[in-house]
Amino acid sequence: MHIRDATPADFPAILALNHTFVAVLSSLDEARLAHLHAQAAQHRVIERNGEVLAFLLTLREAADYDSPNYRWFAARYPRFLYVDRIVVSASAQGLGAGRQLYRDAYQYALDHALPVLVCEYDIAPPNPASARFHTGLGFREVGAQTLGAGKQVSLQALEIAADTPLSRP
Repeated sequence: MHIRDATPADFPAILALNHTFVAVLSSLDEARLAHLHAQAAQHRVIERNGEVLAFLLTLREAADYDSPNYRWFAARYPRFLYVDRIVVSASAQGLGAGRQLYRDAYQYALDHALPVLVCEYDIAPPNPASARFHTGLGFREVGAQTLGAGKQVSLQALEIAADTPLSRP
């Protein structure tokens, strides 16, 4: 498995992964993906033998993005790196792909002197695997909000200067 920048040629695989896990993500079509890709601080994929197994898309402050979660962070943090979405295929789960992508995002934030890496995960309906994963990386809850259809998210932050599992080799 190796990590690299995503390209438009990866969009079909990215959209398929997103669709598979849409229950814990927001939906995504090709036009919206192209819009996010153009603004992304990072859009990375992990591939093995030419197959995209995982992807990560991050945005910085001042992006043109209508996500209520992104806007929540933008209203509270002047500088940040926002993980819009990360997806790891079922075949790659448990192999460290998610941690590798988050370590890459952490390094980007460190290299660009960004003070915080932020994200959210569902708490209603609950996503205990995501809660365990993010807690294990050192994230802490900084807020929560309710979205449409009763969906509630935990808004999470990881200080870049902090000693966390992502800051260690």
